[in-house]
Amino acid sequence: MSIFQNGHLNVRKLEIKDKFLLVKWLSDPTVLEFYEGRDNPMDIEKIEKAFYPAEDDEVRCIVEVDRHEVGYIQFYPLEEETKRKYGYAEEIVYGTDQFIGEVAYWNKGIGTLLVSSMVQFLTEEKKAIRVVMDPQTRNKRAIRCYEKCGFKKVKFLPKNEWHEGEYQDCWLMEYKR
Repeated sequence: MSIFQNGHLNVRKLEIKDKFLLVKWLSDPTVLEFYEGRDNPMDIEKIEKAFYPAEDDEVRCIVEVDRHEVGYIQFYPLEEETKRKYGYAEEIVYGTDQFIGEVAYWNKGIGTLLVSSMVQFLTEEKKAIRVVMDPQTRNKRAIRCYEKCGFKKVKFLPKNEWHEGEYQDCWLMEYKR
């Protein structure tokens, strides 16, 4: 089921058959450098546990370009506790996480198209006031992409994410409608 389209980009809900794509992408060290970690390659069992839970508020999606599956994105309303932690009070705030799993599609503007399209979807369809992400500070390519899409670094998050055997610093980045 398609969530939204923008030109040659289509974002659709994750299906059971997609677990094999996720295993392929999340066992590639190049992809794992910033998503999950090279010390944590995923197999079918890990994918099923992480991406197919019984219930939660995350909407998990596959990213297609010209009908080729190239990546993954998920979006979710921020939980009240997280909103309070970051000072977002009663606003409608969504978070997203994404990666382009097909390395041949990197540096072609797809990430920028994906993130800007997701922001448009969340602000128009879900009435989000803010959209937030927390990339690792060392993930310069992702940060540049998010800044091109209108995100701003709003808070430094020291030792925020366990990744490859140590805590990594992150940026809280937000897009404000």
